Amino acid sequence: MSFLRIPHKKSLTSSALRTLTLVFCLLFVLYIIVSLSVPHTLSDHRVWSKSLFTPSLLTSLDDVVFGIASNTDDWHKRKHYVQLWWKPQFKGCLFLEKAPLKKDSLNSVDDFPPVCISEDASQFRYTYKHRGALRSAIRVARVVSETVALNHSNVKWYVFGDDDTIFIPENLVKTLSKYDHNQWYYIGTNSETWEQNDWFSHEMAFGGAGFAMSYPLAKVFAKVFDSCLVRYPHLYGSDARIYSCLAELGVVLTHESGFHQFDVRGDVFGLLAAHPLKPLVSLHHMDYAQPIFPNMTANQALRHLFEAVKLDPARVLQQTVCYDKWYTWTVLISWGYAVQVFDRNVLLPDLLPVQQTFKPWKLGRTVYSNHFMFNTKELPQDECKRPMIFFLENISSSSGGTSSSYNRSINESCLENSKSFLKDLVQIRVFSQKLDLESQRRQCCDVIPPSSIGKRLDFTIRECGEEELVFMHA
Repeated sequence: MSFLRIPHKKSLTSSALRTLTLVFCLLFVLYIIVSLSVPHTLSDHRVWSKSLFTPSLLTSLDDVVFGIASNTDDWHKRKHYVQLWWKPQFKGCLFLEKAPLKKDSLNSVDDFPPVCISEDASQFRYTYKHRGALRSAIRVARVVSETVALNHSNVKWYVFGDDDTIFIPENLVKTLSKYDHNQWYYIGTNSETWEQNDWFSHEMAFGGAGFAMSYPLAKVFAKVFDSCLVRYPHLYGSDARIYSCLAELGVVLTHESGFHQFDVRGDVFGLLAAHPLKPLVSLHHMDYAQPIFPNMTANQALRHLFEAVKLDPARVLQQTVCYDKWYTWTVLISWGYAVQVFDRNVLLPDLLPVQQTFKPWKLGRTVYSNHFMFNTKELPQDECKRPMIFFLENISSSSGGTSSSYNRSINESCLENSKSFLKDLVQIRVFSQKLDLESQRRQCCDVIPPSSIGKRLDFTIRECGEEELVFMHA
């Protein structure tokens, strides 16, 4: 009988260890080679995906759904506001409490959103007893959940506003693109007046300014909102109900100063001419404002502003300060709207506060009537002591950028006391490139020296040098 010889145990263990070590080394070398040659590993893919979160690649107006609140009594008076910005390819709905009259039927008109009839909300209590109480606030608040219920596909953001909210769609998308739509975001702004914010909330998005919710937040909100409504019958408006439910969800407002509630009345020139260094996203309450351009109706004036919006939306109302050392003039350009010329050297920080050309929102004066959420400066009572204003006349584009012209608007009696050179100036022309407002820095400008003293002065707007300071050079 023959027997199989069994190797010594120690010998087997030593051989196995050498084999395992060799295999491990080969696998490790292979792993290093693969890691270096293949860029799309799981870890790298995550970083790469995050870096793709840019406006041009991830967010467009196709990703936005609008919910606009109105009523049949007011719609025919306010539809021109929506017509300014709405485009046929947009997604969304105009919510009314009942079907409009045939003459106001909009379902076949591309200039307006399709009409949706709001659901019955009579089961919810409304107990606000003060002046101005409107039970319709409940219906308007439910526009959020009813817009979500439309079940549009490929949605990243829901945007809500009133029938007199004027959106600048390109700037809206640019603003929303700063945020990850996969996270919970509630984006908007509060009132310009301290008193309104103190009464309602400093952390509530005022509905007339427009506000946005990211898709995942809006979906959750729509599921729970009706249960929230029963706890807040005592609140005044729709935006307060929405804010209260979001507070219960633990969501806070992300403030964006490009949205504008415009809780002011009268001449809003000071607010428009001192717009913050953010894209203009919305305007509101223009029924309570004077026409923003002279010698035009309110609607004509808004359409005139939109001529600039169409050519360079990001640059509209953006401020640029120029100093003309030849005449010692200070020139403040609010692009696409107006140019102010001071016949003296004004330090730049003194130009930035908002001129209080407007009146407080509340008609009855209180100790807080002139308390605003920004720095203001008084408007000289004597018109002749104010800067000379040039309003946008026309604007055109070319491959090299845009050219905008601004014509003088002044009380003729003030010209008698003007400096001779300023008295002759009737037009200002501004050349600029299309703006991509990424950095938080105003641009600079240069005076184009005139060949002779004439009636027109030209400026060009450009990027500032890295260490360039804007002041009156000797």
